[in-house]
Amino acid sequence: MSRIGKQPIEIPSTVNVAISPGRVQVNGPLGELSQAVPRRMKIELADGQLTVARPTERGEDRALHGLTRSLLANMVEGVTKGFEKHLEIQGVGYRASLRGTDLELAVGFSHTVVMKPRPGITFDVPAPTQVIVKGTDKQQVGQTAAEVRAVRPPEPYKGKGIRYRDEVVRRKVGKRAA
Repeated sequence: MSRIGKQPIEIPSTVNVAISPGRVQVNGPLGELSQAVPRRMKIELADGQLTVARPTERGEDRALHGLTRSLLANMVEGVTKGFEKHLEIQGVGYRASLRGTDLELAVGFSHTVVMKPRPGITFDVPAPTQVIVKGTDKQQVGQTAAEVRAVRPPEPYKGKGIRYRDEVVRRKVGKRAA
């Protein structure tokens, strides 16, 4: 039995869940999310808890069981608390700033890179070398953070570039005089 799939999801009082065949909608204080789910999975809402059950023990159903439960739990967490990814910028002269809602990055190119946020995503720049990507959809937050990092990924010799806050960059030894 899936350890993740059989855990119930606690639904806070501020969250509304609408279940229809093949789709689940979640409304909360931070917004609304909708997710297509496999029709075979049995999703039930009772006593403030959302449960997911699988129809058979086949490998495909077993895989979808935990996935469906995780997607629904992330939706509930997203509309109540939200998600955020922290990025750090390292390098002399490298910095970030906000221009309206757009993120402007000066990371060693001859021009600044301007990134527009996706719908439901916001950028925050508490310091010139820090960027926070916030939103309700976990997948969109992660994808946007990955796109910001891809502008100038950290390089292994000096460590310059954009990295996640807890990312460890393996450093290489440069050329040495013989």
